[in-house]
Amino acid sequence: MDDVAAPGREIFPLSGHQARSGVLLDGTLENLRASAIAIGDDGLIVAVNSAAQSLLGREASELVGQDFHDLLHRDRYGHSVPRTRCRMRKAILTGETRHGDAVWFACGDGTLVQLSWLVTPYSPGPGGTGALAMLYKPKPEDVRHTDGGHSAPLTELDRLSLLAETTTQLTSTLDADEALHRLAALTVPRLADWAVFDLLTERDEVRRVLVMEHKDGILVERDDLQGPMPPVPAESPMPLSRALRGAASSLAGPATYQGPPDSGIAVEQQRLFTATGMHSAVIAPIRGLRDVLGALTLGRAQRHDAFTPADLPLLEDLTRRAGLALDNARLYQRQRKVAETMQRHLLPQLPVLPGLEMTARYVPAPDASSVGGDWYDAFALAAHAHALAIGDIVGHDLDAAAGMAQVRNMLRAFAWSHPEAAPSAVVTRLDDAVMHIAEVPMATMILARLTLGNDTLWRLRWTNAGHPPPLLITHDGQTRYLDEAHGILLGTGVTRPRPDAVTVLPPQATLLLYTDGLVESPHHSIDHGLDRLRRHAASLAHRPLDSFCDLLLDQVRPSDNDDDVAMIALRTPPPVGPA
Repeated sequence: MDDVAAPGREIFPLSGHQARSGVLLDGTLENLRASAIAIGDDGLIVAVNSAAQSLLGREASELVGQDFHDLLHRDRYGHSVPRTRCRMRKAILTGETRHGDAVWFACGDGTLVQLSWLVTPYSPGPGGTGALAMLYKPKPEDVRHTDGGHSAPLTELDRLSLLAETTTQLTSTLDADEALHRLAALTVPRLADWAVFDLLTERDEVRRVLVMEHKDGILVERDDLQGPMPPVPAESPMPLSRALRGAASSLAGPATYQGPPDSGIAVEQQRLFTATGMHSAVIAPIRGLRDVLGALTLGRAQRHDAFTPADLPLLEDLTRRAGLALDNARLYQRQRKVAETMQRHLLPQLPVLPGLEMTARYVPAPDASSVGGDWYDAFALAAHAHALAIGDIVGHDLDAAAGMAQVRNMLRAFAWSHPEAAPSAVVTRLDDAVMHIAEVPMATMILARLTLGNDTLWRLRWTNAGHPPPLLITHDGQTRYLDEAHGILLGTGVTRPRPDAVTVLPPQATLLLYTDGLVESPHHSIDHGLDRLRRHAASLAHRPLDSFCDLLLDQVRPSDNDDDVAMIALRTPPPVGPA
């Protein structure tokens, strides 16, 4: 039977779990003046009346079929509430009647509304089980104001939840700046109105790297309070000075710094308390595995209640996690600098060819050590002949980079010792060497010989050892993959003849050699990536070569790519006009 809408009320098609809501949708909920939401025994919303839609600022289509708890229930800071702590969800699942006051719900525009609730068992349809949730605005005296001057004390479960969330947030990034911003967002305004991070550099200099304020419902970074700090005094008893020397955490307030300052840091602390209006603060050292890395200050200005000694253990737990995260981030950055230096020495400088533009790019794997097995090369063979090469050694780590250096150097030696040899002959010799000399599991590559003919046109002769085909883009935007001369990859131990192919490069054409990290994605086929590359490259045919490469990396490289990318591009000169 077709659903018939009551006058002024929209009916939505029913399917699956919604099918049992037919009885409700014929007007039962609409007859209730209170905001009402019917929920199935699986926790999904079955139906809502117009009063609930108005109260939550959401259309029925945004509510029906969604999980009631996941979609709507929040804490006072807008964070999702763990399911194990949701009394409403428990009442829905157990079929009990329960009531609660001052619970936060997410509205359609992103704001929060504090409501009272009543959940009672209800049958959405014949044979069905579920619950009816009634939502209403509480009377003013029922609302427990927790952000208008006083902070609601955290329960033990709140503390454990905060520490668990901190561990998850900080261990999922290797960027020190990102880790500090995440910790600030976890502690402000949950614990304080201000978060201040002072870090020690590797030369024991102090820098106030981040000051965050909770203002008008959002976190604001105060650049004016950030910057270099005076050195740490050796004997100062002041809280921040002691924390930066690794002493225990302590309480502080404006009175702490009212007397004559004993150091430059004390002067800066006076300025901080004056500028922020903090009346109470807790300061704790951030310790790494071996050294003190800095200090965290949490301050209260808008809230009237002060920190107490009971707050110090929680702060120390937070800074202990922050110290591990910063230690990991600094170690990663040191390794990254070493890797970047190594990579710069491994990848070559490109030769200058009169009239021919050439450029290259290398982008490391996002989660690796900033080096990998992708490589490119270009070098002179003779007066009017140059070699172009691109390849990929299995892996994207230091072992792959070392293997890449071996293969590239052997390729240069073989190609230079026989400058007139066909690319296929050079790669055949290289494959044999890879099997017996190099510590390389398997590799793909393209080797090409670029020559300038008497007709002033450039010619490309190449062989392909299991690598993605080069892409040729003409000046008018036509594209063609050079998929001839395709042979097996290196390191298989299989001996087969390797083919060569030759093509003439038109004037003002762009030739692109690249590795598979530019086109491969775990969620799409290689054909999808190749087609995507072809279309974007065609649209950029008139761009300067550097811009062409940068935009391809930005527009084509898959967002879920976990591999490094190397690419080398060249552009032929315009046609020579009549004399």
